[in-house]
Amino acid sequence: MSKPVLVVLAAGMGSRYGGLKQMDPVGGHGQSIIDYSIYDARRAGFETVIFVIKHEIEADFKELVGSRISRGIRVEYAYQSLDDLPAGYQVPAGRKKPWGTTHAVLAARDLIDGPFAVINADDYYGPEAYRIIFDYLSTHADEPTGCRYAMAGYLLGNTVTEHGSVARGVCQVDADGVLEDVVERTQIEKDGKDARFTEDGGQTWTPLPGSTLVSMNFWGFQRSFMDEAQARLPGFLDQIMARNPEKGEVYLPLVVSQMIHEGRAQVKVLPSHDKWYGVTYREDKPSVVAALAEKTARGEYPENLWGV
Repeated sequence: MSKPVLVVLAAGMGSRYGGLKQMDPVGGHGQSIIDYSIYDARRAGFETVIFVIKHEIEADFKELVGSRISRGIRVEYAYQSLDDLPAGYQVPAGRKKPWGTTHAVLAARDLIDGPFAVINADDYYGPEAYRIIFDYLSTHADEPTGCRYAMAGYLLGNTVTEHGSVARGVCQVDADGVLEDVVERTQIEKDGKDARFTEDGGQTWTPLPGSTLVSMNFWGFQRSFMDEAQARLPGFLDQIMARNPEKGEVYLPLVVSQMIHEGRAQVKVLPSHDKWYGVTYREDKPSVVAALAEKTARGEYPENLWGV
């Protein structure tokens, strides 16, 4: 069985944050959130990371991130391109937005021949999630009855920001911790100790308890997911072309949910008790810097992650 690799989705430009947030330092020695993520992944057992980026940021990304991280782990690159589409499909006039997280993962399809995990570049997940995902992928494989995947689950209250809305996959699990459904909520706001979401631009709100289990886009897949996603992509693109050709996206939870409902996949939800940190908005940065400094002071991280 091949050793799991890590796929990092880093092609986004951070429009809400105002810049290339994937490269923005949050620790000493110029370390970004990505550095802490890869450090956690490496000590969990991952030996290869594949960064999915856009050609437009390639030079800066390799200089500011890749050259440093490559001292501690093998680094490869895949490139998300707007025109990387199945035969018969073309980029709609006026479309500039990428096609979503499923399309981003597929950019790495030629580099993966075994199990792999997927994370966002701008999210700090904590070390526990890397350990449980790596261990699961190292000990489970697809079965004749269907695909066997995993997801790190977080408490919603540990994943919201004080400074605006976030997108989260709200999960339903059975008594055995198997995912039954995941619904992408693209506008969730903190509401005291809990949260709320809106689907109509803020005209009406629905409460969500802080204990709600959510996906932070930390998935554990077998190689089979690449083939499944590639085969299902045209169906989702047809919907996008008909409804929202300039901005529609194919999120990973859409593909996963479709496979679950068809009985094609079983997804084990692996709870993580770590607190999420991220820089969804520029105002988030001071709290992230403070949290990582405190973790470093407690000895959870070395002052200089890569010795440079």
